[in-house]
Amino acid sequence: MRSVNISEFRANLLKYLKLAHSGEEITVTSNGQQMATITPPAGKKEAAREKLRALAADAEIGDIVSPTDEDWEAQQ
Repeated sequence: MRSVNISEFRANLLKYLKLAHSGEEITVTSNGQQMATITPPAGKKEAAREKLRALAADAEIGDIVSPTDEDWEAQQ
């Protein structure tokens, strides 16, 4: 989640609305106090989560602990 001062938000409104539309949550503050939270449209977050679930289902993690048989330049 991104936090932005209200004057910065007003000066760059379109930028922050585009960020929210792309899935980012934005908190607008004034004098350090939270004034509002701008959230993505309904369904955007769930669509992103669904894409991550699909990627996770196909992901394959190999053995990252055992040593490899390859010599690295740093070892020479």
